[in-house]
Amino acid sequence: MLIETEIVAYVRAIQAPAILKEAMIYSLEAGGKRIRPLLVFAVLAAFGKDTRLGISAAAAIEMIHTYSLIHDDLPSMDDDDLRRGKPTNHKVYGEANAILSGDALLTYSFQVIAESTNPEISPEMKVELVSELAKAAGAEGMVGGQTADIEGENKQLSLKDLEYIHEHKTGRLLSVSILSGAIVAGANEEQRRYLLQFSRHLGLAFQIRDDILDIEGTEEVIGKPVGSDSSNHKTTYPSLLTLEGAKLKLQEHIGSALRQLEETNLDTALLKEITNLIAARNH
Repeated sequence: MLIETEIVAYVRAIQAPAILKEAMIYSLEAGGKRIRPLLVFAVLAAFGKDTRLGISAAAAIEMIHTYSLIHDDLPSMDDDDLRRGKPTNHKVYGEANAILSGDALLTYSFQVIAESTNPEISPEMKVELVSELAKAAGAEGMVGGQTADIEGENKQLSLKDLEYIHEHKTGRLLSVSILSGAIVAGANEEQRRYLLQFSRHLGLAFQIRDDILDIEGTEEVIGKPVGSDSSNHKTTYPSLLTLEGAKLKLQEHIGSALRQLEETNLDTALLKEITNLIAARNH
């Protein structure tokens, strides 16, 4: 995939201590599903646009996602030793370098968008992309969701509380991926509205599938220990709804997401394919 080479090239180009760049690249190259860049490109494809228009936004979002994983794995957070089948960043580079590499990826993401040289990305688009990404990643989005997740440990949460956590901790970065593609593609307000409704259902479906895999998956396939949610005393969809109930809720959100795509009147074949992959993924 194009994003694999581009995202590492961005980091190699910066002037920074070698150990910092090495730690940043280590986690970026750990792989993963690259769902967020795929969503940026899929939205552009739905509008018939060149997917290369989304490179800087897609790279920036993936940098923020990667930084969040580095920090999430730290001893003060989830204290994980494995990520995608490899030792976590702090196990290789130490806690201080892991924290700093995450900090660097977060801040560099905004620089990547601001310094985009594609003439079709206007200054107004850059400002909107940076603004929406900051909201999605910060206290109003992912960081706020992570905080609520920590506060919810050892407590029995309601479904509403759990949805708040996952809409912010996981969903907001998925939503901003879709919104970023829409911004660059020049989507109108109605198209944006349907795409954002689609993204909400997709984000919840993604997390429900994650919760199911924490029960049914294997460490070899998902690349990290299974049952970590239970050991961390977290409320999950299966714990609230039962495993079968969670599977039904997953299909409910997938169905709602696909219906929202139909309303856009765009060529959403790739977005539909990604949606169905999320429903069936095993890692």
